[in-house]
Amino acid sequence: MDKIAIVILNWNGAEMLRQYLPSVLKYSAGEAAVYVADNSSTDNSIKLLRNEFPECKLIILDRNWGFAEGYNKALQSIDAEYFLLLNSDIEVTPGWLAPLVSFMDEHDEVAACQPKLLSMFRRDSFEYAGACGGYIDRFGYPFCRGRIFDTVEADHGQYDTPVPILWATGAALLIRAADYRAVGGLDPRFFAHNEEIDMCWRLRIRGRKIYCVPQSKVYHVGGGTLPKANPMKTFLNFRNNLTMLYKCLPDEELRYVMRMRLFLDYLAAFEMLILKRNLGDFKAVIRARKAFEEWKIDFATDREVIQASHVGGPIEECKRFSLLWQYYVRRKKFFSQLVGLK
Repeated sequence: MDKIAIVILNWNGAEMLRQYLPSVLKYSAGEAAVYVADNSSTDNSIKLLRNEFPECKLIILDRNWGFAEGYNKALQSIDAEYFLLLNSDIEVTPGWLAPLVSFMDEHDEVAACQPKLLSMFRRDSFEYAGACGGYIDRFGYPFCRGRIFDTVEADHGQYDTPVPILWATGAALLIRAADYRAVGGLDPRFFAHNEEIDMCWRLRIRGRKIYCVPQSKVYHVGGGTLPKANPMKTFLNFRNNLTMLYKCLPDEELRYVMRMRLFLDYLAAFEMLILKRNLGDFKAVIRARKAFEEWKIDFATDREVIQASHVGGPIEECKRFSLLWQYYVRRKKFFSQLVGLK
């Protein structure tokens, strides 16, 4: 059994692999086994891996299962103590593994952690997808140490302390195999987007902890599969976020939050249409709301199981304030400015 299995899920990402896989192999040599799980690519990814990176262990999936089920399928065949889910557009740095693994080895209560995620192209700034660890506000909007909505901070070492978080980014996520399997992994119905937040939240409900360990740092391109301005991305984000809230929110909060989200989601949709003149994203939000209502019943049993697994009191990393109010009304743009973090 490997101690650490680094698993890169690939779909038509040959150029990303050619550019960034060498750093993973170089700075993980002797510490981890490196796997690439291919989601039925139609480019030359398989040929590239066999010819240029024969030291990688290759898992070939029979179709494009998406991010969530692609990882679930791949990890079924890997025997390791830790899984490290890593995007193909990540450049790692010397010594990046040791702080993560040492922290996990020393803290049995921690199920998963992430490194500091920095931008590939603005290397002194955090990267949108996970920055220095993630939280959600009371209405389910994710934010990070170092990134709130579209405001991304420069890294001045202001978040260099390891801290408990609600969710670790799926771009570079170290998780105990036992914890991954205990919660059933990533929810395959999500396909992509919000799936790592959902899994980490389910772990927190069980009393397991999630951390950011910023002594490890990596650089991330971001948006490699779906560009940011993409109606499908908007659809998946809204549908999956609502589904995650339905699964994970406690009974005493669910009805109020869902009523508020109905108002806030339609407000966001009309802002996209009227102010941004983005008909595609407007339609995507409306479709996402409809899709959520249609498939919500399929998650009723999941909700019962998740709520019955709750250990301890309220989860501190689920913040009680409204991020929209703080960001747009009170003009709190940086994580350190937010009121109600403690």
